Amino acid sequence: MVKSWMVIALVTFLVAIGGVLFKPRDLKWAIQLRRPKWLTFEPLIPVIWTVVFICGAWSANIVWQQEPGSTKTWLLMSLYLLLEIVTVSYTSVTLRLRSLLVGTILGGSGAVLSVVLAIAIFPISRLAAGLLLPYIIWSPVGTYTTEEMIQLNPGAE
Repeated sequence: MVKSWMVIALVTFLVAIGGVLFKPRDLKWAIQLRRPKWLTFEPLIPVIWTVVFICGAWSANIVWQQEPGSTKTWLLMSLYLLLEIVTVSYTSVTLRLRSLLVGTILGGSGAVLSVVLAIAIFPISRLAAGLLLPYIIWSPVGTYTTEEMIQLNPGAE
């Protein structure tokens, strides 16, 4: 029998790999951008997002286990999915459009969605809501960094 955590992990993985669909010329643009001097932890960003996604998937599984298959649960799962799609689209859409402003908007949208989701699931499971804290904390950091990069790269807005 297929377990719910397996399905959630597979969906999380498939959506996440969709976020790496960009062309080398787009990546070259991003590499040339100036970054804030305080951004010394950039090599850790993939590890940080991996932890964030694992916590999000774990949170989704906890919520699913509370009322599997109910309409309410499906709606919450769609909100988890929307949050992940917005998150992974940040890189590919920002690079494709060469627009840090679009990245800032996507990052901010993800931050707001994560808070809305946490509030929605808090009555169901405090642990599931708590597992969204890495996202709630990290997403504004990424959004702020992107906003700072607009100031450093005026032509990339």
